[in-house]
Amino acid sequence: MNFPHELITSPKFRVQRAMFGALASAALAALSGLMPASAAAQDTSIVVSSTTSTEQSGLFGFLLPQFTKSSGIAVKVVALGTGQALDVGRRGDADVVFVHDQTAEEKFVAEGAGVERVAVMYNDFVLVGPADDPAKAAGKDIVAGLKAVHAAKAAFVSRGDKSGTHAAELRYWKQASLDPAGEKAAWYRDTGSGMGPALNTAAAMNAYLLADRGTWLSFKNRQNLKIIVEGDSKLFNQYGVILVNPKKHPHVKAVAGQKFIDWLVSAEGQGTIAAYKIGGEQLFFPNAVKK
Repeated sequence: MNFPHELITSPKFRVQRAMFGALASAALAALSGLMPASAAAQDTSIVVSSTTSTEQSGLFGFLLPQFTKSSGIAVKVVALGTGQALDVGRRGDADVVFVHDQTAEEKFVAEGAGVERVAVMYNDFVLVGPADDPAKAAGKDIVAGLKAVHAAKAAFVSRGDKSGTHAAELRYWKQASLDPAGEKAAWYRDTGSGMGPALNTAAAMNAYLLADRGTWLSFKNRQNLKIIVEGDSKLFNQYGVILVNPKKHPHVKAVAGQKFIDWLVSAEGQGTIAAYKIGGEQLFFPNAVKK
């Protein structure tokens, strides 16, 4: 807009222009002052994409309030099967992933989706089934147990959700040289569900199922189910945590996410994991490697 020369040079105009400039500068200063505060506020919460077992076992309900109290950082959990949880991380929709399938975790890091895989804790898998064990699968050998279930064509419920538990189950079937999913066996029920819902299905069907011990111990609707196979070294179940790569997804809250990881492997975090028990029984065993 062009102003008349006499207006531009008038004292009144110069005063108004100076006032406007001062106000504009103040506004910009205020905005620039708010930007770091806003960024800092965002770092007071993170999103963790995690396996269902850490949530449904009750571990996170015990663990996360302790972390928040210690750090001031709130944690929002997206609980899915490990495969889906890693996919959430690949899309950059989480800051940290906390899962239990080492092969898949190492692939996640190798492809640049994650920064570093850090071991946190372990528990084990168990084969649960009907108390009367119609397949005669009981023992300490998971491969022999699954062979017995297959031979008896006894009802079996699979997670079928690309979770860490599902990956382990498929691995054990492969070790037994069997493929009930590929056979489309009528007795093999692929549910595509989390650990809790799969356990409910197995209880309703009086069926066999591979479960992580943590979720099994916290599961209340057991009906006629009991542990059939446990104690096999193959049933070892390691959990790892990974920071989503901020170079691939710049919006990732890398500082707050790393604080969560560092706390998990610290003496306080490891002690908190060990302290979580149900009925006096410890559900997870910390085994972070000290650096």
